[in-house]
Amino acid sequence: MRRQRSLLTVVALCLGGALTACGGGDGEGYAAVGAGSSPNGPVAPSGTVTLIPLDGPSDQRTASGTPPPRPGTSPPGTTPAADAGPGSRPDGATPPGGGSTGTSPGAGTSGPAPGRPGTTTPATTTPPAPGTTSPAPPPAPAALTLSTPTLADGDERWCERVTVAFHNTGGSPATSGTVTFATHVIGALGVDWATLTSTQPLPAPIAAGTTRTQTYTVCVDSWRVPLGMHIDTKKVTASWG
Repeated sequence: MRRQRSLLTVVALCLGGALTACGGGDGEGYAAVGAGSSPNGPVAPSGTVTLIPLDGPSDQRTASGTPPPRPGTSPPGTTPAADAGPGSRPDGATPPGGGSTGTSPGAGTSGPAPGRPGTTTPATTTPPAPGTTSPAPPPAPAALTLSTPTLADGDERWCERVTVAFHNTGGSPATSGTVTFATHVIGALGVDWATLTSTQPLPAPIAAGTTRTQTYTVCVDSWRVPLGMHIDTKKVTASWG
């Protein structure tokens, strides 16, 4: 009885092995051999592998076996781009018209307004502080005008009294100067024999806008005016400072 059971067991094992080795002729035979382990780790397939996506977006995978990125995240191996402001291109494309890529000025930014072509910004001047006045310009220098001399006989025939008025029309006083007299020697018949010059000091100071009158005694050498002759001062000039 025991021999019969052993014989049946051997026959069943042989039949199972024969069925496993002799599957269908088209290579579609299967054998349930269970999960086994390889001593060298996972074995790569030797043929073409076709991946069939399952239904539903949560289990969808790409051809490389990598799950698609979730909404709001970046694909693996890429760096998330910085927040692009208004006018920027997240894809790094060059804007129309050339130029470099980047963020263009948008809302919230400020800067100097560009001026119109051909216009310039007028310079600003600081007004003087209240209560202050600009310095007065320097006064004009002294300017003297002389009147026509008034003549009178002197104590001697070779002397003469000459009166001149000096009027200062400038903006500064005349503090010093010289008066020059041109005296002519006239003969008995009215002939002008000679012209002699002499100088005397200016009656300084003469304030600006005022007139000062001065009488001078003008004399020449006595031997130049013999008996019957006289002198006549016809011209008076002045220099001042």
